[in-house]
Amino acid sequence: MAKILFVMTGADQWTLADGSGHRTGFWAEEAVVPLEAFKDAGHEVTVATPGGVVPPVDPASLAPEAVGGPEQAARLRNVVDGAAEFASPVALGDVRLDEYDAVYVPGGHGPMEDLAVNADSGRLLARAVEGGMPVGVVCHGPAALLAAVKEDGANAYAGYRITAFTNAEERLAGNAEKAKWLLQDRLTEAGLKVEAGEPWAPHVEVDRNVVTGQNPASSGPLAAELLKKLA
Repeated sequence: MAKILFVMTGADQWTLADGSGHRTGFWAEEAVVPLEAFKDAGHEVTVATPGGVVPPVDPASLAPEAVGGPEQAARLRNVVDGAAEFASPVALGDVRLDEYDAVYVPGGHGPMEDLAVNADSGRLLARAVEGGMPVGVVCHGPAALLAAVKEDGANAYAGYRITAFTNAEERLAGNAEKAKWLLQDRLTEAGLKVEAGEPWAPHVEVDRNVVTGQNPASSGPLAAELLKKLA
């Protein structure tokens, strides 16, 4: 059995370019699908957030039209509401990384608000990649990699081939013009090699110990790739 650390957002608002707030949190599918995959494989999951707050779910990620219908929306809601892992997170600042075997970061716009600038999260993710620990990140979750800065100021993931929610997808979702910054651009500026697949289609990149997924549809394939690294 492996122990997997879920690094999750504590933000329920995403600050837009005009200073207004956009309701957000974590994207349900991106947390629920890997959680179930890891637990079904016999692994243990611990959730950690800034300050140990309960991670807020983005209500848009539970809308039937966003997840394939009311049945799937109800299933996701049941897991979000019922999973003990989501209800009892630990504080990122209290995490001892040597107690875990892998790290996973789900998306939603929440990570762009808090994890992108969170020193505790950045420290853990930098140590994980430098130590060869499997790291999985999906959709907007790669915003957390922006805080993974080494002592010399360079990003610990610079040079890694990854994928993430793309500029094209942000435009199609109607958020690109509202955002302070776009994830694909900021990751590229930090020295990461962002590979963009077709919008909304499953797309996973694996580079050494880092597994990344582009969008919600990539959550399942990403979990499968991360499980291979724990076998």
